[in-house]
Amino acid sequence: MGNENQAPSSVNRAKLYQLALFPLNNGATNVYYVLILSYIATFGNNVLALGTIFASVMVTGMRVFDAITDPIIGALMDRTNGKLGKFRPFMVIGNLIMAGSTIVLYMITPLIPADMQWLRYLAFILLYAIWVIGYTFQTSVTRSGQTVLTNDPKQRPLFTIFNTVGSMAGMGLMQFIAPIVRANIADYSSADFYAFLTPIGIITSIILTILAIIGIWEKDNSKYFGIGGGTQEKTKISEYIEIVKNNKPMQRLMVAGAGCKLALSIATNTTVLCMLYGCMMGNYDGLYLPMMVLGYAFSVPFFLLTVRTAQKKGQKASLMRYVSIALICYVGVLVLLLLWQNGNPTWNLNLYDKNGITINLYTILFILFFGVGYGAYYSTADMPIPMVADCSDYETYRSGQYIPGIMGTLFSLVDKLVSSLSATVVGVAVSVIGLENLPTAETAYSAGMNWVVIVLFCIIPMAAWLITLLVMKGYALTGDRMKEIQTINAKRKEAIEGGMTLEEAMEQIK
Repeated sequence: MGNENQAPSSVNRAKLYQLALFPLNNGATNVYYVLILSYIATFGNNVLALGTIFASVMVTGMRVFDAITDPIIGALMDRTNGKLGKFRPFMVIGNLIMAGSTIVLYMITPLIPADMQWLRYLAFILLYAIWVIGYTFQTSVTRSGQTVLTNDPKQRPLFTIFNTVGSMAGMGLMQFIAPIVRANIADYSSADFYAFLTPIGIITSIILTILAIIGIWEKDNSKYFGIGGGTQEKTKISEYIEIVKNNKPMQRLMVAGAGCKLALSIATNTTVLCMLYGCMMGNYDGLYLPMMVLGYAFSVPFFLLTVRTAQKKGQKASLMRYVSIALICYVGVLVLLLLWQNGNPTWNLNLYDKNGITINLYTILFILFFGVGYGAYYSTADMPIPMVADCSDYETYRSGQYIPGIMGTLFSLVDKLVSSLSATVVGVAVSVIGLENLPTAETAYSAGMNWVVIVLFCIIPMAAWLITLLVMKGYALTGDRMKEIQTINAKRKEAIEGGMTLEEAMEQIK
């Protein structure tokens, strides 16, 4: 086989602009993560007057629909290899579907008369189902497209940094604008809020999608597709179950990715933050934006640290280290929320009021524990994404099959499952304390809200991080192991290009 250094073709590196632009695809879908997944239950409940439990549970119930559509879309992507490549068509089609369904959902369905409530229910379900298909089309490319962008273990962790830029341009922008719209134009329970925010989100997502397409344009080429190039045999949908069953690293990463995403989805849920900063602390407008900016500021050094650790010790080591830091810090956040006293300024968050700065010891400690914890877990929330490419390369090494589409849609399914599960968890938790509508920033504090916040903001994320640490302990794709896999894949590809069959290459080059 020779020395690894004698096989330069084993490394497919991306140009800097490609590394910077392609992750903006995740930013484009994260716009809708905020626009739809953060607000759809509140919109259904408060604008369309749908039942609280229905509006929350239906978002999760749609995952049954996903279980059918996701593998079909993944198989379609794996079989696609036209003039526009494998991934770019799915980015364009997905974005257009999401834009169209969101416009109709948020801007037209509120016009349905209240005495035609059955039509509101029907439109809500159908439009959300259509949106889910578009979301799957585009978000699965974020994960699967990395396999062609780069396989360099030094470059793949950089995706996390550039993904942060994309998330801030997408998710961060929407999270920043939304409370400003609520304070100056209309609140979360008004149809005007969604009508104003929707065009902003759609335009932002389209711009980010175009930039991401530019980033992957050159690499969306059959010569980068696995070890068999454009001649690789098609994989039947029925074979995917066997593939999932045998790809142990992917199984573990799916659980870890679900844990990280669930922690982020629930802890940043709009209803949870309204209860924390508005209902409990009594100052939503004065706390939400400063605390969000604070969290992003703390995350910057952690993103740099996660990449450095991943480049030196592998992505597994980086993920486990910073999830552990988040878990430890949130013990402090949990203690502070347990000490909170309604109406007592000493045990409450205070940043400033009409008389100026009013910060206290409770606030200082909360900023430290929350800031470091949020910085650590936000930097790891999307870390499983570049690791999906490792699992896809491992599958090519293990079976010879290049199936980034099914890998991407599997993780897309997990992403949507836990993101929408958060809406159900929040809706059920709120109904337990007797509230008929999901709380907004204007909702007054009522008994039991503090315990709902403690469970949703701290305990569930902490449990998710603990599960992540347990399952990732046995994750086999370390940095050194991935270097070996990339070298073997490259040698097999060279042999196939030289006339050897896939079966011969798999048998002879191990």
